[in-house]
Amino acid sequence: MPSPPPLGSLAVQAPSLTPQLVYVSPTTCHNLSLFKDLLREYRRLDDTITMRLNRSNAQFRDRDRVGSNKKGNVQDLACEYIWKELVENWKRRTEIVDYCVNIVDQSMNEKRRVLEGQQGDARAQRKAQADLFAEEVKRNQVHNELSVERIIRKRSLDAFQSRCRYFTPPMNDVEARKWWDAAQSQEAP
Repeated sequence: MPSPPPLGSLAVQAPSLTPQLVYVSPTTCHNLSLFKDLLREYRRLDDTITMRLNRSNAQFRDRDRVGSNKKGNVQDLACEYIWKELVENWKRRTEIVDYCVNIVDQSMNEKRRVLEGQQGDARAQRKAQADLFAEEVKRNQVHNELSVERIIRKRSLDAFQSRCRYFTPPMNDVEARKWWDAAQSQEAP
């Protein structure tokens, strides 16, 4: 069984200096409401991408005015900052979804084995079939989140590129380049 991924701050709107660690467990994956609430919290960054780009631009302009800004174009620095946030958030959500997909798939396989072992006992077989059906519904819901992730990343990338037209991640940032290329081709890295 894969180990649960520790995840960073739930406060993606305004990350704190002491992020809350969330340990996703098999229970989290099997509780669809909790699973979807967690993903919704992590999707907040993507949902507010335009506002975050505006705030980041303003923040880097202010730093530039007082002279505490790093060397470089304010727009480029703001875009780089937001891109790093997006990539980190996409990685965390991908870890959550992949982990839960594995957990629910394992559970489905266990339910199938139980069903196969119930040969002859009609009552136990009906219960096992009902459990398997419920698990399949859950599996479909969790697997659907993979498609939702692709759509959300594409939407965020479109908004990001509309404001950061000339931005490309530095070639030496392998992780950022991997996500950039994957987002361009609509795939998960």
